[in-house]
Amino acid sequence: MLMQGFSSIVSLIFLGLLVLSVYALVNAALQREDAYRAADKQTKPFWLVLLGVTVAVQLLIPWLLLVLAGAIATIVYLVDVRPALQSVSGRGRGGWSSSDGPYGPYNGGR
Repeated sequence: MLMQGFSSIVSLIFLGLLVLSVYALVNAALQREDAYRAADKQTKPFWLVLLGVTVAVQLLIPWLLLVLAGAIATIVYLVDVRPALQSVSGRGRGGWSSSDGPYGPYNGGR
């Protein structure tokens, strides 16, 4: 009974990682090639191959160690590369500065 519950939880985690990896792969494919160079990240083919292999491994050979390695690659893309590409492409935070609050710029009480 306990092993069935554990197995279903692991299956849900693997499914979530697969969905996240597919999202990262589609996002990487939709970015411009020159944005990768402008953001000083690896090339677009590098990320497409890495994320494509990640999705393929998760679909065909769902071994825990390989899935974890792919999850790390996916997280690095989503946390580091994607925001850099968005800032270079002008699709960042809408032109806000780091001092903007929820109701406008924070002036420090001036």
